Amino acid sequence: MKIITIIQARMGSTRLYGKVLKPLGNMNVLTYVVERCRQIEGVAEVIVATTLLPQDDAIVTWCEEHSVTYYRGSEEDVLDRYVQCAKFYKPDYVMRVTSDCPFVDYEMASEMVALAKRKEVELLTIMKDLPRGLAVELISYNALCRIHEISTEQRHREHVTYYAYEFKDKFSCEVYEPPANRQYPQFRITLDTEEDYILCNAIANHFNDKYISSADVLSFLNTNPEVAKINAHIEQKEVK
Repeated sequence: MKIITIIQARMGSTRLYGKVLKPLGNMNVLTYVVERCRQIEGVAEVIVATTLLPQDDAIVTWCEEHSVTYYRGSEEDVLDRYVQCAKFYKPDYVMRVTSDCPFVDYEMASEMVALAKRKEVELLTIMKDLPRGLAVELISYNALCRIHEISTEQRHREHVTYYAYEFKDKFSCEVYEPPANRQYPQFRITLDTEEDYILCNAIANHFNDKYISSADVLSFLNTNPEVAKINAHIEQKEVK
């Protein structure tokens, strides 16, 4: 079974422009994301999927300088970007990761890969509430192509797997049960605002380890409420 990870990345962001290449500790955000994704067991390739916009030339330059495979496609039709990127690799499954999650949980992701290999369903979901910024998504390439063919709504094109969650009865699904020490939905460990960036930098500077377990990150936030509250008031954008 062949599984690839595609990390969607772009410089454009209405609330925190250029966030994916911002410094984080002694590295930058994209370094954290790519290197943590490379720790996921059972994944054949990690690819950064960016856009054709000139502003994203910076991401391509970074990828070339760091020997990271990349693909360039549509800015707004992210679903098409994924399908066109994956087409070259002919995978069985595609793991979706967003580049604004520098502490993506590679340990949980490895367990999800193992579960997908046992169950071979079309969509692997996480039903328990997690901190925003840890989870990945696994969808079969065939299901991804099917969504690409039939979906027309903007929310389905922008959010890649959203159609499968909205119409779960059309897909074979399996639920991954995350460990109890990951179930802290009150925390935000993602990058969308300046406050998010301050919090993520606090984590990076404390551990100085791009491979730190997400469980340890959560333990740090639990024992340092003054850090956790930095972005506690931020509301996530709604899907439209």
